Amino acid sequence: MASFARPAIAPVLPAARWRVRGVDVAVVLAANGVLIAGMWVRHGGLDQLGSIAGVSMATGQLTALFGTYLALIQIVLMSRTPWLERRFGRDGLTAAHRWIGFATVWLLVAHGVFTTTGFAIAEGSSVLGEAWTLVTTWDFVLMATVSLALFVAVAVTSVRLARRRLSYESWYGLHLYVYLAVALGFAHQLVVGTDFVDDPVARVYWVGLYVVTIGLLVAFRVGTPIARNLRHRFRVVNVVHESEDVVSIYLGGRELDRFAVRAGQYLVVRFLTDGWWRAHPYSISAQPNGRWLRLTVKALGDDSARLGDLAVGTRAIIEGPYGNLTADRRASARVTLVAGGIGLTPLRALVEELSAAVPVTLLYRAHDATDLIFRRELDLLAERRGVMVRYLVGPRGARRRVAGDDPLDRASIAAMVPDIADHDVYVCGPPGLMSSVTRTLRSLGVPPNRIHQERFDT
Repeated sequence: MASFARPAIAPVLPAARWRVRGVDVAVVLAANGVLIAGMWVRHGGLDQLGSIAGVSMATGQLTALFGTYLALIQIVLMSRTPWLERRFGRDGLTAAHRWIGFATVWLLVAHGVFTTTGFAIAEGSSVLGEAWTLVTTWDFVLMATVSLALFVAVAVTSVRLARRRLSYESWYGLHLYVYLAVALGFAHQLVVGTDFVDDPVARVYWVGLYVVTIGLLVAFRVGTPIARNLRHRFRVVNVVHESEDVVSIYLGGRELDRFAVRAGQYLVVRFLTDGWWRAHPYSISAQPNGRWLRLTVKALGDDSARLGDLAVGTRAIIEGPYGNLTADRRASARVTLVAGGIGLTPLRALVEELSAAVPVTLLYRAHDATDLIFRRELDLLAERRGVMVRYLVGPRGARRRVAGDDPLDRASIAAMVPDIADHDVYVCGPPGLMSSVTRTLRSLGVPPNRIHQERFDT
């Protein structure tokens, strides 16, 4: 059971620092895009537009340049760079990564099609015949073809229909091939790319882009986690079954008061057991206290289903903390939290932190009473800190809406929290619930900048 008293050892949170703004990111991206286009023009790109073959090859060059640029942006978005994480949140970065990924693939496919077509027109050959010639006789074209195939495979498995059919472990493993695809593409660009062959300045520029991208990836996906784990040496100190399919893992370690994590954030965790190489995101479900961390997990896949069998003393490798579903985003004097199912976990920690400072209302949606976790803790918070907790139990989805009895519809929320337009609202739960609640909150007058959520389905 978590303690609701002020932590005896409060974790040391990072001091306020300069934060990147959205306009800063937009300016940097646009400036690089203009520079890339300018170098293409300087290399005679416009001189090719006098013939159909030239137009096709020019298009192939531009789509290659911008497809490569977007591929590097993709990696930066997933590099766990803290300035980007704090500004855009994991859900925002993941959504951008998804759509930029699809744009990358379409541009690279267009590069192959337009370039091959241009050569075929110029040489009077068939497109298929020219494609075979390029792959079998040109340096590094076969490598580039493999790179493109990897990009396409990753994009196909990211389509929602395919994503639902894959386990998290399989989906995550396939996405690691993006790094191989980028490496193979770089080798192709280095040898035959328009910007590399005759212009040392352009060569330095592109190599610099790759170096910066790889540097951010190594620093924040590798270096920072290694340093933190060597310092804190996380291990399992307790395992508690909250329900039939929900388990809480308590982690201890050294100097946890120096581990700067906040309520509402999550960690990416590898437990050093079978399958240790697979990492999973788990939310912190109790306010950090400098002594232990609690992660609460619902059995949704093979790995999460086995967590209940973890032995005390099992070592854990942690990346993070990540996410900006935190109390410091609050701008109002009152707060409402809306939780659906296992989405309660980050909000449970937030209830504990926020209720020490401001009035808090929690609307907790579940299918039936057996799905309610931490009920005793929530009741104690209601008793000791005056948190208003509403348990909204009953069938979800279409059956509930047809019956006209949705406890999170506009009328219901307005009845439970009449002044909700003056609140900050934190929402976490299944994607459908989050989308529906967000629309309802907007209709009730809650400003977009005071609706806080973290999505992991994008």
